[in-house]
Amino acid sequence: MKEYPQSKINRIKRGANRGTYDVEKINTILDAGFLCYVGYIYDGKPITIPMAYSRREDKIYIHGSTANRMLLSILESEETSITVMHLDGLVLARSGLHHSVNYRSATLFGSLKKVEKDHDKTKILKWIVDQMMPNQWDTLRPMYQKELDRTLVVEFTIVTASAKVRDIGVLDEPEDYDLPIWAGIIPIKQVAKYPIADKGKPENMQIPKHVLDYYDENK
Repeated sequence: MKEYPQSKINRIKRGANRGTYDVEKINTILDAGFLCYVGYIYDGKPITIPMAYSRREDKIYIHGSTANRMLLSILESEETSITVMHLDGLVLARSGLHHSVNYRSATLFGSLKKVEKDHDKTKILKWIVDQMMPNQWDTLRPMYQKELDRTLVVEFTIVTASAKVRDIGVLDEPEDYDLPIWAGIIPIKQVAKYPIADKGKPENMQIPKHVLDYYDENK
């Protein structure tokens, strides 16, 4: 079992029993989604924003406009942290203090570099699109050069990371279990609804098989 090294920056203190540094488990959390939260400092102020991403081995790839202040800021600092989180359930307890959520989260720390070559940028953009919707990229028109020129792609190398997972029931005070108060878990799941065609030609076209497959798997 390969683990990320523990240090002051990634060691879990609160709820350490829910923590893991296992590389495979962390990758599973990362591969279950395509949205991450990236932290950066701009004009002396801390800011966090969501970004689409794709993972390949120990690399996370994100992209935006060449004028994107977040990407430019983290490239200048040469490091950042990234968080991915999935909400799995609401934990309703007998006490307000013990309400919680079931979740899977991973926080990554690492270094950055700008992806320069058009070939590499195109390959990475394909990964990002296909992490959102499998097999989508090959159905699209090729990118224009002007689109590539306006796109900044950043490679984030995971130096260290940690994850926390809560997947248990209510944890109330022992004396509260006899109270006539309902407690339990409401499972939460993100679902896909039936695809809606864009106006124009798609209204008269069959929905692609890979889109319907995604709907069937996630409805």
